[in-house]
Amino acid sequence: MPAKTEEQKKRFALEIIERLKKEYPDADCTLDYDEAWKLLVSVRLAAQCTDARVNVVVEKLYEKYPDVEALAAATPEEIEEIVKPCGLGKSKARDISACMRILRDTYGGKVPNDFDLLLKLPGVGRKSANLIMGDVFGKPAIVTDTHCIRLTNRMGLVDGIKEPKKVEMALWKIIPPQEGNEFCHRLVYHGRAVCTARTKPYCEKCCLTDICEKNGV
Repeated sequence: MPAKTEEQKKRFALEIIERLKKEYPDADCTLDYDEAWKLLVSVRLAAQCTDARVNVVVEKLYEKYPDVEALAAATPEEIEEIVKPCGLGKSKARDISACMRILRDTYGGKVPNDFDLLLKLPGVGRKSANLIMGDVFGKPAIVTDTHCIRLTNRMGLVDGIKEPKKVEMALWKIIPPQEGNEFCHRLVYHGRAVCTARTKPYCEKCCLTDICEKNGV
């Protein structure tokens, strides 16, 4: 099968977006938060950990440290004691501590509304920065997590690209900016329920089965 042109991929992407909207109309971020700084903490803890576990662990963290000021005043060791069930406790606690201190000292306790400034925060990569730009600030965003990378390759939206930044750049070319953030949330839902990683994909119940390039692979 010849590779799709960019225009063909744009039309293909719109079809996928519309089908996933019908399948998962209420898809949103699966990390619990009610303030921007909490999403910043949770997304750091979510590395190599399930969102469900993060949501449980942060309850204890916020009970003890209810705002940026309190968390910034905590030592990395105190933070690690609470967040270690998420794995990689030492590095995550160190990043969270440093990040909260920067928010306190540089940004008046607020999360900056700027992609490049977010990237300068300890422990914040492109995936996290995009998530915050999209979910907190309502800006165009493409979050290339493991589900996004796996599914867009299977569907044929990207061609054998596994590096997160390269997948992101490829998707920016074909996904309407206003659709990117919710599209990525829907890929998470679809990747967990249907187009799974650890088992054979459940293609027989997939809303994309007739158009997916790698049906069953």
